[in-house]
Amino acid sequence: MPEDTDAPPYHAAAVVVAAGQGLRAGQPLPKQFAPWRGKPVVRHSVEALLAAGVTPIVVVIPEGAEDALAQALGDLSADVRPVAGAASRQGSVRAGLEALSDSEPQRVLIHDAARPGLTVAMVRRLDGALDAHPGAIPVLPVVDSLVEAEDDLMGAPAPRERLRRVQTPQAFHFASILAAHRAWIGTLDAGDDAQVARAAGVPVALVEGDEALHKLTFASDFEEALPPVRVGSGYDVHRLEEGEELWLCGIRIDHDRGLAGHSDADVAIHALVDAMLGAIGAGDIGQHFPPSDPQWRGASSDRFLAHAARLVADAGYRVGNVDLTIICEAPKIGPHREAMRERLAAILGVDKGVIGVKATTTEKLGFTGRGEGIAAQAVTSLLRT
Repeated sequence: MPEDTDAPPYHAAAVVVAAGQGLRAGQPLPKQFAPWRGKPVVRHSVEALLAAGVTPIVVVIPEGAEDALAQALGDLSADVRPVAGAASRQGSVRAGLEALSDSEPQRVLIHDAARPGLTVAMVRRLDGALDAHPGAIPVLPVVDSLVEAEDDLMGAPAPRERLRRVQTPQAFHFASILAAHRAWIGTLDAGDDAQVARAAGVPVALVEGDEALHKLTFASDFEEALPPVRVGSGYDVHRLEEGEELWLCGIRIDHDRGLAGHSDADVAIHALVDAMLGAIGAGDIGQHFPPSDPQWRGASSDRFLAHAARLVADAGYRVGNVDLTIICEAPKIGPHREAMRERLAAILGVDKGVIGVKATTTEKLGFTGRGEGIAAQAVTSLLRT
């Protein structure tokens, strides 16, 4: 695609096929809507196509999945048009192409959402091939030896030198591929659009593929996408006031003043919640428990920490360790340290040995040194489950 995507010399569109159920992937929802490397699978492809200047984009989805697509795309929803798919892949692609026919694009990319590793470079490589050919597909060489199978016995060797692994996106002159799909009379579902094109006599060029376009198929494909360790940090401050209770790490401490805040103002737990949410990219405590919401007035911060723990588990992680520092002149934290560790471990459902609680002062400097408030900072590591 040209660098100046605001004024391309042609009209290029895309059909993203996301109409399957993705049952083999072991996800609680169709794999095209499941998270992969920090965002829903289908969003990766849409972002790459938009970055390459491809428009309009049709996303073919299961019947009634409009809300799931909107949630997966978020702010990109306005840039795509959802279309209900058919019982077969070929039927779904045709539905997407028919939806584009009123736009009269000159070229079209047809891409499987289950291949989220799409890059702008690949889009441009395919587009360049369309300058000389009515169709182009990315392929990779076969590096393993191949044989025919005769029941459970080895048959004749297959000539791997003549074979290629086929990927998507597959690019075509729009009129040619739409006519090919309209003329398709195959009794079986077409494995890809190049087969449909070839059956209609449309020549298809081969371009260099990309291993990053690996198709997500099994649960292990999603597990490998999660980094083995994630780390988050959090920091919070609350002022000390007379007439308030002092809660730290889920433990009530006798003191002449307590921390003021919308909930119980447990500054240590609040810092830890932010660290856990940050580690999984889930925002901060204010997004999940807005201070403006009256239901959280005086609420125990234990609930906030338990909520963060559930989100961590849902993201495929568990707490590896917690390192929490409370910054204050008073009260003394040492006498309460073990009770604090035990309480945090109980809320998180982990062994006390992975919880570290320590305290420091600021040598009478700043608001904590003047006894105006208490601060806390937390670091947590999360391990992939």
